[in-house]
Amino acid sequence: MPYELPQNVGRPSAAAVGFVRKFLGPLTRLVYRPAIQGLDKLPMGRPFLLVANHSAGIAVAEITSFASLYVERFGVSRPLTGFAHPTGFRVWPLTAIHRHLGSIPSTYEAADAALAAGVPILIFPGGDYEALRPICDAHRVDFGGRLGFLKIARRHRISIVPMGIRGSHFTVPILVRSKLIANALVVPRLLGTKRWGVSLLGLLGAAGLLATTLHPAAKLALTWLWLGSPLVFWPIVPWPIRFRIGEPLQAEDLFTDDAESAEQLQRASDRVTSTIQQLVER
Repeated sequence: MPYELPQNVGRPSAAAVGFVRKFLGPLTRLVYRPAIQGLDKLPMGRPFLLVANHSAGIAVAEITSFASLYVERFGVSRPLTGFAHPTGFRVWPLTAIHRHLGSIPSTYEAADAALAAGVPILIFPGGDYEALRPICDAHRVDFGGRLGFLKIARRHRISIVPMGIRGSHFTVPILVRSKLIANALVVPRLLGTKRWGVSLLGLLGAAGLLATTLHPAAKLALTWLWLGSPLVFWPIVPWPIRFRIGEPLQAEDLFTDDAESAEQLQRASDRVTSTIQQLVER
């Protein structure tokens, strides 16, 4: 069944723009001092994929900072929709947030519909795998072998614009990432997440719960629920966040022949990843 685009796909609602300009923008400038370079490199008048590394669990600081900078520069004059986990389109209040932002679920059907309508897409290919990486790998770009974004770019013959993000992973220090943690906590798997992490906030909260005078069974139950809650990935460190956009990578350069081979996708993935890695390290 074809995906039905929201009417405001790629364009935040008036309420969302007002909230960003009056509250979110000033707050993110105060806490994260975000800066962005290369917005002038985004193609005009045609769709593209803005591909970036992903950080900090549920990426609150990262996404709010980018949204604030983008709205401040373009308002609603330059549409840009964002890929989001499909679960968020079935759970309130995320459903309301996505409706106001004009974002779309991360599916091939939604991508095809948005690009056919001429709307560029912001994609974090690494998803939860990359966003939950340990703090020791904060500056490492790792998409976990995911190639779906390249299949989209190849099918539509559109350019990929690389964007490197630095600093956001320090806002949510994550100590360890594992599929075993997701399975043991259960709730992350119910949310559609294959892996989960233990953050500094999660560890501090668990220690506080275990130190209470509650019944041991109650303490264990509350600690289990807390560690499986997305709240453990709330940003607690006011770290500067930097965004750097590179030159577009043209489809004809990434996909040099018509053969839809795995080797071709891997070569393109290596080039995109290395380009974003350079932008992060620069």
